[in-house]
Amino acid sequence: MLSYITKRLFLMVPLLFGITLITFTVIHLAPGSPVEVQTEMSLKASAQARENLKKLYGLDKPLHIQYFDWLRRFVRLDFGRSFVDGRKVIDKIIERIPITLTINILSLILIFSVALPIGIISATRQYSLFDKLSTVFVFIGFSTPAFWLALLLMILFGINMGLLPISGIQSIDVSEMGPFERLWDWIKHLILPVGVSAFGGVAGLSRYSRSSMLEVIRQDYIRTAMAKGLTEPEVVFKHAFRNALMPIVTILGLSVPGLIGGGVIFETIFAIPGMGQLFYSSTMARDYPTIMGILVIGAVLTLFGNLIADISYAFVDPRVRVSKK
Repeated sequence: MLSYITKRLFLMVPLLFGITLITFTVIHLAPGSPVEVQTEMSLKASAQARENLKKLYGLDKPLHIQYFDWLRRFVRLDFGRSFVDGRKVIDKIIERIPITLTINILSLILIFSVALPIGIISATRQYSLFDKLSTVFVFIGFSTPAFWLALLLMILFGINMGLLPISGIQSIDVSEMGPFERLWDWIKHLILPVGVSAFGGVAGLSRYSRSSMLEVIRQDYIRTAMAKGLTEPEVVFKHAFRNALMPIVTILGLSVPGLIGGGVIFETIFAIPGMGQLFYSSTMARDYPTIMGILVIGAVLTLFGNLIADISYAFVDPRVRVSKK
């Protein structure tokens, strides 16, 4: 197992190099540039001023030279400085990470705590009323756009009913509140973003867990366990559920990059100062260093998420073992 992990870690290096190369090329080939974005609204911006900005940002160099300059800084864990405000990109990312991590971890906990029971009950009670209702819920979850759902909930609970705040993560007068009032204010601000973020995930994971459980409970060893007189909870949770975890582990591994990447759509709609909003604003401003910093972190987390999922297979399913070759 140790040699397998070491080999996978070494293979991540060329993969990450290829990802950064493609990403760097694509964002520089996209229409618009930082200089154009910063000078298009200024009538006094001369051609010389634009050339000075290009030279300041290093955009006057050939693309491959720009990439190797960025790569030289990246190996020292230096993502450069933002084109927007001149701050270090790593500082801007560290500033936004806690908010995005909090929202996405809460969303992930909600997804798994709700979706897994729905999937198990739907599989063990196939074609029942609960199974049919959950199927309708899944179709609604898959077909509902996140931005549309967010706007509807904002109108219903924020504007019409006035129960929940619709923007930010804290109220303006939070400094005047006591500890418990601050906690309750923080919870109220998170209800809508976490709910919107988890809605589609609950629909998808419940369907995956249902399909996996249906495949497992039809196996011969499950029928044998039932014939031996084991109770249904023992058969379902002790024997079937563990063997049905393979696709769920895969989804959990692929959810790792989402913990940092955040939801660009709902963070922008709810005006949450997280990584998603930072990525959106940086893309609109063509802030290349910040975009690259966020995308590289997402790529690293994706590679590690795949590795964690592969390693978890051996612990979840005893039939999966890493070959010595």
